[in-house]
Amino acid sequence: MSKREDGSGLTGGEPPTGRNEVGGVVAGPVVQAGSIGGDVHIHQAAREQPPPRQLPPVPARFVGRAAEQGRLTAALDAAARRGGAAPILALSGAGGIGKTWLVVRWAYRHLDRFPDGQLFVDLRGFSPDSDPMEMGVAVRGFLDALGVEPGRIPTDLHAQAALYRSLVADRRMLIVLDNAASAEQAAPLLPGGQSCVVVVTSRRTPNTLVSRHGAHHLRLDPLTAGEAHELLTDWLGADRVAAEPDAVAELVGFCRGFALALGLIAGHAHTHPGAPLSRLAGELREFGLDVLDDDDPAASLPKVLSWSHRALSAEQREVFALVGVAPGPDLALPAAADLTGLPPVRAKRALRGLEEASLLDQDPRGRYAMHDLVRSWAVTVARSDLADEVRDAALGRVLDSYAHVACAADRLLAPHRLPVLLDPPAPGARPEPPADAAAAMAWLDAEHPNLLAAQQVAVATGRHRVGWLLAWALDSFHGRRGHLRDRVTTWQVAVGAAEELPEHAPRVRASRFLGRALAHLGRHDEAVARLRRALSLAEEHHDNSELAQGHRMLAWAYGQQREDRLAVDHAARALELFRALDQPVWEADALNQFGRHAARSGGHEDGRAHCLAALDLYQRHHNPDGEAATSVSLGYIEHRAGRHERAAGHYEHALLLYRALGNTYTSADVLRDLGTSYAASGRGEEARRVWLEALELYRQLGREEDAGLVRGRLDA
Repeated sequence: MSKREDGSGLTGGEPPTGRNEVGGVVAGPVVQAGSIGGDVHIHQAAREQPPPRQLPPVPARFVGRAAEQGRLTAALDAAARRGGAAPILALSGAGGIGKTWLVVRWAYRHLDRFPDGQLFVDLRGFSPDSDPMEMGVAVRGFLDALGVEPGRIPTDLHAQAALYRSLVADRRMLIVLDNAASAEQAAPLLPGGQSCVVVVTSRRTPNTLVSRHGAHHLRLDPLTAGEAHELLTDWLGADRVAAEPDAVAELVGFCRGFALALGLIAGHAHTHPGAPLSRLAGELREFGLDVLDDDDPAASLPKVLSWSHRALSAEQREVFALVGVAPGPDLALPAAADLTGLPPVRAKRALRGLEEASLLDQDPRGRYAMHDLVRSWAVTVARSDLADEVRDAALGRVLDSYAHVACAADRLLAPHRLPVLLDPPAPGARPEPPADAAAAMAWLDAEHPNLLAAQQVAVATGRHRVGWLLAWALDSFHGRRGHLRDRVTTWQVAVGAAEELPEHAPRVRASRFLGRALAHLGRHDEAVARLRRALSLAEEHHDNSELAQGHRMLAWAYGQQREDRLAVDHAARALELFRALDQPVWEADALNQFGRHAARSGGHEDGRAHCLAALDLYQRHHNPDGEAATSVSLGYIEHRAGRHERAAGHYEHALLLYRALGNTYTSADVLRDLGTSYAASGRGEEARRVWLEALELYRQLGREEDAGLVRGRLDA
């Protein structure tokens, strides 16, 4: 089995060795060139021989890539229609992703378009045991393949290059310049005329070929999960793959579409036909990339990745390693600048270098991410090449920046929340707070996976205040977006982090907010235990502000379980404390809690009066969140009293406010209740419309039980 770095496990043939066989005769090594100049001196004739056929054997096992092959063909057709210089197709992608075999497969399907032969050279741009090939060796190899007698080849390098261009100028040939270190290495081997087609593969983005030579660039992405599954099936047989679907899914997931990794795994499994695939999956789980190491450098994924790494500048290598240890799946430029400690412009330049080396991807949103296998290698590099203090300082900068921006975003979403203590950010961190509430929601949406990871990393590295702050800063966002399980997880982490802090307030709040998060998931007994723990801590420290918040939260939790008398008792105690503390917004919250639960206990008019007082306070203090919540309570009270049109008006007002706040979770509930009021007042079509909208939101949020209730109302 051939094992090349570009998906070598995917063919039963042997790759080129750097020497060319023409009609069974070894014609010499073929490599690259530098710059070509000088005049053309044609004074030798080519030997009479068949056209060169230097393509490697067609891959025996090759799946998918139909879209990519189609794009190569379309680019070739478009270039032919335009005319002019020779069409150049530049294919870039990470080492081991399958560039070479894609080109070879495509070329064999279009041999009729290249009747005068095919030249192929491995330029060894990322070889583990040598430097990239020199221009003279590459040109000399092509001249040998074209039949030029050794005694008639000029001694001057520029004259040799000119001869090569002259010989291919009017031929319909394919010239494959494989594994180029850079566009500059490939450029001297471009032919004259317009009849040849050139395909260049490289791990680096060929910007010069595109800008100076009009090349059509195609970046090769990993195989899809379906293509990877198909490849393993082709290698191992349908029966063996079908027998262990879970192990196969894990193997496919580990490879993440890297052709070389898939080929190596298939090779391991193929040579051990009696071994279960689950054992191989377990080895990968335990040892990671080391399982895919091999004595043959071209068949070792870690070594293949290391060749790309070796070609980076010193600054790019450090940035590569730091990106590998960054928390979360991707990075925006500001976070990358904080992580690296570089000014944004310089950080962007370094990231662009990694992107051009196919070690990093930038998505349409401008965010940077590594393929999982590349990231695994970056973590290895970070551990071996970076001093502990460099890694620690980088993490400190990015974690502090995340915490400061997240807290600023939360203040925009919930300006009336209790304040939290923020230490100055680490030296070199440059947090950029969002401009307004809409920008805050957009930032939190984009950074949410990174913030969850950042909290875990913060606690694991002893930054307990950052771990606590991230739970606090994410709470309002989690509620509005309905990320209820993430809310529980972050507060569970925060409870442990708060225990390591000297002041009592983080411990009280972490326990209280974890209780509320658990109640949202229906874990009532755990929730009440946590809330009572928070109340006890507040009493222990004689903290009336936290005590009031504890009673308020217990009122809400008991209300969730329809234990309305207990809810009213705690709401009354919270109301008394908030008034004494002169906290009018929280007083309004307690009034709303009291009013809703009193109404559910039968005291409709008393409840309505408390809720109207709450609404007045919220409006005077410009708190749309509380105003929306109280409008929902009033809608409920009016509906229970049979005043369905009034109820619908309150629900409509609440819906407008929640939509403006981006609170999709509660908007779904309001739509459900609004539909009920519409139906009760004889507005059937409007009820159906809002219930359908509620149903769609419940589906998007994964709230299947609530969706089932709405479906029942629609059916009725």
